[in-house]
Amino acid sequence: MAEDNFFERVYTIARQIPYGKVTSYGAIAKALGTARSARMVGWAMNACHNMDDVPAHRVVNRKGLLTGKHHFDGTNLMQQLLENEGIEVIDNQIIDFEKHFWTPEVSNT
Repeated sequence: MAEDNFFERVYTIARQIPYGKVTSYGAIAKALGTARSARMVGWAMNACHNMDDVPAHRVVNRKGLLTGKHHFDGTNLMQQLLENEGIEVIDNQIIDFEKHFWTPEVSNT
């Protein structure tokens, strides 16, 4: 199924996000060569709840908002995970978003 392959490609990139950094759904989509599929990247991140090796908390929207936070167990788990990595979050917004942003390499596959 093509969707499963896409999700696996999303997870491969998400696993590369360095500790203390974040990226966006759109940046992952662009790296996959599917720039218009940011929403599907979001679906993939939502579907990886039981995958401990995928740091879904490091994927946010293009403005640095924790739009996926309601998919985490606990009210502020996403924020707590980011703060544990030294990223300040106020009102679901990453402070100094540009400083913490990581751009995935564009794949040639």
